[in-house]
Amino acid sequence: MTATSSTLRKTIDYAYQIVATLFSFLAIFILLIILYEVLKRGFAAINFSFFFHLPKPPGEEGGGIANALLGSFVITTIASLIGIPLGIMSAIYSSEFGRGSLFSKYIRFSTEVLSSVPSIIIGLFVYAIVVLPMKSFSTIAGAIALSIITIPLIHRVTEEMLFMVPDTLREAGLALGVEYPVVVRKICLKSARIGVITGILTAIARISGETAPLLFTSLNSPFWNVSLFKPMATANVTVFVYAMSPYDDWRQIAWGASFLITASILLITILSRILFKRVKNG
Repeated sequence: MTATSSTLRKTIDYAYQIVATLFSFLAIFILLIILYEVLKRGFAAINFSFFFHLPKPPGEEGGGIANALLGSFVITTIASLIGIPLGIMSAIYSSEFGRGSLFSKYIRFSTEVLSSVPSIIIGLFVYAIVVLPMKSFSTIAGAIALSIITIPLIHRVTEEMLFMVPDTLREAGLALGVEYPVVVRKICLKSARIGVITGILTAIARISGETAPLLFTSLNSPFWNVSLFKPMATANVTVFVYAMSPYDDWRQIAWGASFLITASILLITILSRILFKRVKNG
């Protein structure tokens, strides 16, 4: 290798490193600008009324999004109760009981396709099969839409974590006379539990920021709602409605709700990264 070619390769390598570093700093800068803007505008709206009062008509002072915060919690909880078991069980089948089978390949392919489907399409699908037959927007429709989004996310992470469990652990359990379902439950899932929890947290963070599916399913409501078969307010839809309104007080509340959503997603993401780091480090 000549000195000229060696110098050229080093120059190209340094150029790639500089460009990659600059774009990395640009991405971090954009994130910090977004967080700063949301914090600056949204923190001013946080007060007692914001958390514990219902929305008030335009022009009236005070008011909050207590019903929307409750709605977001309820819909996210129900969606998690539906989607998490389905995602975990499908991953267990494809990685353990159906490993190498044609059906498990179909499951893996289907979850990959489902994960790439836009959330608004999922909202339209649930609108067609749930909202239209019921002739009403509802809490359960919103939860079903969000649960569909969680399934491929949890499936992918759980499957990868189970693949990382050494086969020697399975063989040791079978050698002791333990039935395979018990091996999967007591050994494989226990070994992969931190990774599975990481996937669950990632999925919850994803659906916590979804708005489009809820516009077609749970819609919105200015009142308290404890029924699963009536429209329910959520923080995401409240931001969508209030941010586009011509009223300053509503836009301020939208910034406050944006701050809460951003902060909750950030905390969940940080927690999932910490758990993932533990998995990576063994």
